[in-house]
Amino acid sequence: MAEQQADLSFDRDGRVVAIHVQVGDRIKKGEVLAELDDRELQAECKSREARVSSLKAQVAEWQAEQKAGEADLRRADYMLAQHIRSQEDWEHVKYKLDETVAEVARYQHDEAAAEADLQSARIALDQTKLVAPFDGVIGRSSIRIAQQVKKGDVLFWITAEAPLQVLFTVPETLMSAFHSGVRLLLTTNDLPQLRQRARIVRVSPVVDPASGSIQVVGLVEDRSPLLKPGMTMQIQLQP
Repeated sequence: MAEQQADLSFDRDGRVVAIHVQVGDRIKKGEVLAELDDRELQAECKSREARVSSLKAQVAEWQAEQKAGEADLRRADYMLAQHIRSQEDWEHVKYKLDETVAEVARYQHDEAAAEADLQSARIALDQTKLVAPFDGVIGRSSIRIAQQVKKGDVLFWITAEAPLQVLFTVPETLMSAFHSGVRLLLTTNDLPQLRQRARIVRVSPVVDPASGSIQVVGLVEDRSPLLKPGMTMQIQLQP
């Protein structure tokens, strides 16, 4: 078996509009395998992008107004100190600046909320694409064009091609011969020419009481192209 194997499904409901791979195809991490209809989500993203742009412009406009108000207040402070301007006039300038500062804060809050909504829409849009989580090969497929799928429906089973491990059990009475680093020879009657080397990398520290056996994991070395994940092999200790 391969170290990496996975059932793949979409993270949302939808209708399949594109399938880019078939059983047996080799895939790369990040490759798009299939897509759902995303027209509504595309429109929603554009709408939310427009709202974010509008709010950014309004924030910039109010910030410019705030800078002008701050300059007016500095002049009013000076004129009040010189008894050129009345306290009432100064308070009017200060009140106007306070209102502007409040508007800047309000629009900045609205902008942040709109940015969050846009990010949520983009995540939903990304979920319309089924992406390979690692390099591997398509082992099984149960997807077709125009199929209505539900979140979590298994549509592909993929497996990495390397590294490969061999899993097996040995009787408790033989456990002393199987330890980390021991060399193995893998063969199969179906392919007499295949003589695959491996070495033990892990041995279970417990004995299965039901079978009186321990599980052993071997790592395949210099993998032959004839070796496929899921094959059944005969295992021999190699001197």
